[in-house]
Amino acid sequence: MTFTLDRFDLPAFIASTLSEDLSEAGDITSAAVIPADATFAGVMDTRDAVTVAGLPLAEAFFRALDPDVKIELLVRDGDSVPAGTDLIRLTGKARAMLTAERSALNTVQHLTGIATMTRQYVDRIAGTGATLLDTRKTIPGLRALEKYATRMGGATNHRMGLWDAAMIKDNHVAVAGSVGEAVRRAVAAGIERIIVEIDRIDQIEPALAAGATHLLLDNMEPATLRGAVMLVGGRVPTEASGGVRLDTIRAIADTGVTYISVGRLTQSAPAADIGLDFAST
Repeated sequence: MTFTLDRFDLPAFIASTLSEDLSEAGDITSAAVIPADATFAGVMDTRDAVTVAGLPLAEAFFRALDPDVKIELLVRDGDSVPAGTDLIRLTGKARAMLTAERSALNTVQHLTGIATMTRQYVDRIAGTGATLLDTRKTIPGLRALEKYATRMGGATNHRMGLWDAAMIKDNHVAVAGSVGEAVRRAVAAGIERIIVEIDRIDQIEPALAAGATHLLLDNMEPATLRGAVMLVGGRVPTEASGGVRLDTIRAIADTGVTYISVGRLTQSAPAADIGLDFAST
């Protein structure tokens, strides 16, 4: 299976992750305990109800150490499955499978955890018209993968980095002197997408007048959000952000905001309980 993501080097990720585990000495346990010609059949399964993400990466880990491994992906990334579901069936060289096991599981557990939490948030706002966004609150070096996982859970990626849209926040405003002045400078720089964090209702009109193309309504209660959305009147998309939880997101979505961004999707998602059980062939 070919797995590609923009701005993500899969071979380098696989190599560096395995190198972290193997160092110079390699897997001394498998080398000592497992005969070189031994084979194992194994099944990766989930003990939780999950939305799956990361299976092609698990496959890449096993193939990196045993190019001839036989792998059957039993579900696809993005599928929501009940506890007890088998995800991958594989047969290959025992040493290679055992050596790659932890790297493969760590990746699938982490990405599936993100996708699963994301799906819970997406389901909670179903029918409201609001779109769930992720954020840049990702583990350094894993942004492309974590944002892939949020997509598998049904979210839409927000900015991938500092390069693809301006995001004028309170500290930018403090240095520039005002919301309007900060936006004017971004417009003068030729930036097309200019997102502006709004902390107060009275910042809305100056931001729009200066050329903002998207307003981030930060840490506002639903009543305040509803008033802000009415004031904007559809002139630009609106985004609710800050302190959004599963128990509050529905009320936020019902205010009419275009987007809701949730940092905890990548900051706080627990790893899924996924294991790999082997049986001698």
